[in-house]
This record gives sequence, C-alpha cells and structure tokens, in this order.
Amino acid sequence: MNDVDTLPDTLPDTRETGTMTSLDIRELHAMDDLEAVCRLYGEIWGTHPDQGPVSAEVMRALGHAGNYVAGAYENGRLVGASVAFFGEPAAATLHSHITGATAGRGIGLALKLHQKQWALRRGITRITWTYDPLIRRNAHFNLTKLGARPEEYLRSFYGAMDDAINGGDESDRVLAAWDLTARPADPSAWDEAAADAVRAVRNRGGRPEVTATEAEFVLVDLPDDIEALRRSDPDAARAWRLAVRDTLGTLLDEGARVLGLHDRRSYLVHRTPTTGPVRPHTESTL
Repeated sequence: MNDVDTLPDTLPDTRETGTMTSLDIRELHAMDDLEAVCRLYGEIWGTHPDQGPVSAEVMRALGHAGNYVAGAYENGRLVGASVAFFGEPAAATLHSHITGATAGRGIGLALKLHQKQWALRRGITRITWTYDPLIRRNAHFNLTKLGARPEEYLRSFYGAMDDAINGGDESDRVLAAWDLTARPADPSAWDEAAADAVRAVRNRGGRPEVTATEAEFVLVDLPDDIEALRRSDPDAARAWRLAVRDTLGTLLDEGARVLGLHDRRSYLVHRTPTTGPVRPHTESTL
C-alpha cells in the first residue's frame, strides 16, 4: 500500500497561533489498539476493516519483532497510524509500508517526524516508501516538505486494487528515499534549471501532451486531481497514467534524477549524459 495517500500539508506552528496541540504519538502493541488502526485505515481507504491494507495480527507480529508500529492520538482519539519494517541495506534502512491520517491538522507530518526520530535513535539513516506519482499533494509532501526523492518507478506494483482511493487505475508507484542526515534542498535552487527545462509531459486542458526531448532538464506535469479524474473521466486518468509511466518511468529506469517538484505540479528531472531521449507514448508500447 502506498505510504502517504492522505497526508495533510503541514503541522500547525503553535508558537505563532498561541494554540496548544494535544497530539500524542506512541508505539502500539496491544491488539485493541491495532484493531482500532484497522478501523481507521478502513475509513481512510474506504474498505472494510477486515479487508484493509494490513491486519492487526501482522502489525502485532511486526511490532513484536522490533519494527515500527505507531499511532497518533488527538484528545485521546486515534487520528493516524504508521507501519514500517526494516529493509535493505540491513541496519541502515526502514521501509515505511503505510501511513494514514485524517486530513487537515498536520497529523501525517507529525507521524513522519516521529518515525524519523525513531529511526535515528536506532542508527537508521534512510527511510523509503512508495507513493502514487500522479497524486500532486503527496508528491509535494514527499519531495518538498520532507526532502525525499524518487529512486525507482514501479509499474503496477500492487496489481489490481479496488479501494476508494486507487480503484479503477493501475497501481504504479515510485519508490521514494528519505536521507535522514541531509538538509532539505531549497526548492528555489532549481529555478534556473526549471526555466531552461523542456516539458516532456504538459497538462493541456486536463489531458497529457507528450513530447519527445533530449534536453538535459525535463519537466513532467501532473494532473490537477487524479483521484477526481478517475471518477469523472477514466479515459483521461488512464492517459495520465500511461504518459507519466512512459516518461518519468523511462527516465528513472535510465538513471535520471528527480531534483524536485516545480511549482507544486511538475517533476523536474535531470538527465545524466547516458540517459536516452524521452519517447512519446503510444498504445503499442504496452
């Protein structure tokens, strides 16, 4: 399951607002708490708790084995949860399998920062997770707020999914990596590169327009709201999936590097000297 499907934009700064947050984040071990996480995930992903992305029994086993299972409580009510396990390279990486939170109050960011501190206390310097590259708010959260970077494009990674968020679309994901020792880059640092970049995918009236280019810097536009588009215009949503898969996916396959998210709507990609040209999408490529 992709890690950050429902995260809000930011954690409120209580120093400026004068308000106090009662958010409490802690590791979870009791079955009652883990079953509450299942119910929360069911509400977020629109599934029955027994058919959610992870079961209470699996969370119990992961936590008992020393992995990360945590919940966020606001005034005593569960409002977010995250599950992560150790990955490769051993003793250096934590893979965050799923994080879900109610939107609007900075709960998702608070969970990620808690996860970061948990990892650093154990000598872990890298957290990875997958997310849908078409969802703009997640791309902004992951790349701009956290400073993570896409490393790999994963085609139809989870196979067919029928939950309320992903239903009707293929489950393409990118693997994002968060270097916990690095300072987040200033998005303005790449303004000059973005100004010279060529759009390999352009949002043209709500549909993707793909252009072949051999430019060193490439922009890949994203749809305004892919989740709404899946409901209102499934053909357009599929066109976006294929366009981004064929451009961003090919670039990452060939060693290009995503520098950031430009204007909160376009991946800015740096092609290495050995990266080939971006080819336009055709249906015959699938």
